[in-house]
Amino acid sequence: MKKATMHFDKYLAVGQVDKRIFGSFVEHLGRCVYEGIYQPGQETADEAGIRQDVLKLIRDLEVPIVRYPGGNFVSGFHWEDSVGPKELRPRRIDPAWMVIETNEFGLHEFMDWTKKANTEPMMAVNLGTRGIEDAKNLVEYCNVPGGSYYSDLRKKNGAEDPFHIKLWCLGNEMDGPWQMGHKTAEEYGRLAAETGRMMKWVDPSIELVACGSSFSSIPTFASWESTVLDLSYDTTDYISMHQYYNNFEDNTADFLASNNDMDRFIRQVISTCDFVKAKKKSKKSINISFDEWNVWYHSSEQDKKIPKWSVHPHQLEDVYNFEDLLLVGSMLITLLNHSDRVKIACLAQLVNVIAPIMTSDKSAWKQTIYYPYLYASTLGRGTVLLNRTEVETYESKYGDAPYVDNTIVMNEEARTLTIFAVNKHFTEDIEFTADLRQFEGITPGQHIELHHEDFKIANTEEDPDAVKPSFKQDITVEGGKLSVPLKHKSFNVITLNY
Repeated sequence: MKKATMHFDKYLAVGQVDKRIFGSFVEHLGRCVYEGIYQPGQETADEAGIRQDVLKLIRDLEVPIVRYPGGNFVSGFHWEDSVGPKELRPRRIDPAWMVIETNEFGLHEFMDWTKKANTEPMMAVNLGTRGIEDAKNLVEYCNVPGGSYYSDLRKKNGAEDPFHIKLWCLGNEMDGPWQMGHKTAEEYGRLAAETGRMMKWVDPSIELVACGSSFSSIPTFASWESTVLDLSYDTTDYISMHQYYNNFEDNTADFLASNNDMDRFIRQVISTCDFVKAKKKSKKSINISFDEWNVWYHSSEQDKKIPKWSVHPHQLEDVYNFEDLLLVGSMLITLLNHSDRVKIACLAQLVNVIAPIMTSDKSAWKQTIYYPYLYASTLGRGTVLLNRTEVETYESKYGDAPYVDNTIVMNEEARTLTIFAVNKHFTEDIEFTADLRQFEGITPGQHIELHHEDFKIANTEEDPDAVKPSFKQDITVEGGKLSVPLKHKSFNVITLNY
């Protein structure tokens, strides 16, 4: 059996996990909102139209924040359309996705939903077709207690208490030519600076995320971040990152190495942030909001067939398979291994649209990628320890890739260690070992394993448990030494108590 040996020290930490690293994303796109989280008349829906079957799956994930309402959608969004009596709200075309937005589900409905879902909002403002004044008005509407035009309008619309939204995105993917109101780095940097300044005048307690690059291979990458931060450093708290991976080439080995590219991308953004910090001689560090990440490619042909100006059609409904589960697991490990600087991250999206949860009119089920997200979110809280792992590698288009990706999280309050590990080898199990003698009296907890022989197997409405976890009792701790077998093609969660 091949071996992987992890070396770590309980006193050498990468960083404290900010729970917001396990965030997600709800955009007015396809069936994410309509027929996803909201479907009046569906048999599980409550009096507000919120699907309780979907809500249960979301609550189980313990999602700390949800980015809203976009995404590309936000760059043409008039937030005023989404408040007030539903019968008076206008139906608008959405040029971003070539559909009709009914505005039946709006700001107040979303805020009510966040309470039911036990999550917090991450609100985006429109810096595509709108700007400073509208962003200021929205913060006033959401966060000012009362006594002003927009705060009193909120009260008139049924919310006596302010929403107290603390985390705000300054637009979305403004570097992209596909974006409504696309801007140069100089144009966007100045707009972000002045918009952020005005928003913080209204509520100094808020945190702001400036748009970084939409993906690492876009031609303006790095120069975009450098220019935007140079112009908006004083008001910006985080810079965003977006990245999706695909397997159009049907090369599973390369696909499973994609998190190597994610790691490189994060390191380069950190370097750019720190360059601007040094240039400005600032004491403030800009951290990262990786607020869109996932696998995305399965639905590309389906989406070409959608009629223009449809109403919440089936868009971007990727059906995820087992190899997608493995990569999502490795991407979560990569995010955790950068917990010193990646403080926010959003798996895009939450329901139906490139999502861990899928629905029909009758039921809701867990896609394969639900499971690594579930276990990372619920068991990955604490301090990530620096580790180095001895393991064989293989050649990929992203460089040498280890057969095992792993991280270790120490939760001092719960007195647990949790190891997340992905074995990418197609045929060979790997014995995973580590020296745990720093933790006196450490004992095995549980080994959660997700394994399947078929990389292309998927969970469907007809077979929702084709891929599901196994719970094993095969962790050995003898003389302070850990040994646990990692099945080939598997995602693993190993817990220990001390």
